[in-house]
Amino acid sequence: MIQNPLPQAFVIVATKGRPVETANLLGYIAAQSHLPLRTLVVGADAADVAGLGSHPLVHGGQAEVLVCGRAGLTLQRNAGLDRLAGLVEELKPADWFVVFFDDDFRPASNWLVCCAERFAQSAEVVGLCGNLLADGIHSSGYDEQTARDYLLGKRAPESHWAHGKQLTELVDGLYGCNMAYRGPIAITQRFDEKLPLYGWQEDIDFAGRARRYGKLVCEPACRGVHMGVQGARTSGLRFGYSQIANPVYLIRKGSMRTSFGARLAARNLASNLFNSLRLNRRKDYTGRLRGNFQALVDAGLGRLHPERVLSIR
Repeated sequence: MIQNPLPQAFVIVATKGRPVETANLLGYIAAQSHLPLRTLVVGADAADVAGLGSHPLVHGGQAEVLVCGRAGLTLQRNAGLDRLAGLVEELKPADWFVVFFDDDFRPASNWLVCCAERFAQSAEVVGLCGNLLADGIHSSGYDEQTARDYLLGKRAPESHWAHGKQLTELVDGLYGCNMAYRGPIAITQRFDEKLPLYGWQEDIDFAGRARRYGKLVCEPACRGVHMGVQGARTSGLRFGYSQIANPVYLIRKGSMRTSFGARLAARNLASNLFNSLRLNRRKDYTGRLRGNFQALVDAGLGRLHPERVLSIR
């Protein structure tokens, strides 16, 4: 039984090119049994948040729509954190937490209350991600009805490293599509803006720094589905470059374990090669492979860096 008052929730959603999916997520947030004090939706430009101003959460003042003027997951999440800092000035850091949802994540209606309960129960836990019932990034993606079916138990959960029935301490980081951090972390930390565009592995980097303050866990009660909506936010070539450049950068930075980063880069290189040879057209594996090789060349020339992806066309 929870003796302490539950900490208050805030939600940040960074979105790019998905106003319909974001509006649907706001519906899921409005249905939470533990409503957030404020939801911040951050787009890069006005088109990213088109129509969201009329959503009941926004219209009623429970949500805000922000436009930061520049595209990039880390930039947009930081814009949300900067705005959040002005909303929590009267709150003690221990009395609130912030949740980052991808615009195509669908949380069960008790996601936020289960998260709040975990933070109230476990003082040593500073961050958590939820129990992923299914992840569409490993397929062609899921539609809204399929996501609902997983949440309702009409479909059996899929195998995933962030799925299980037991509370699990995580060593290498949280899954960025649904992760939460206590107030002290959100006040002191920001996402690394040297990881541009999609910001691949920004969640591991942020978690690597947050781990200095306490434990990171996967909470089985926080159930949800990552739809994995298709429509790439960056080209296959650019993404492939980031698949090599970002882990190398984070290893050097010290926020990613060398063994984890090396396995990650090698696995992606092998997958891109395998799927390119199979002529798999589901994703741009050929472009990713070219990006991998370009990053390896840059590494050999001593000029590998995540921000070089911005000059790749």
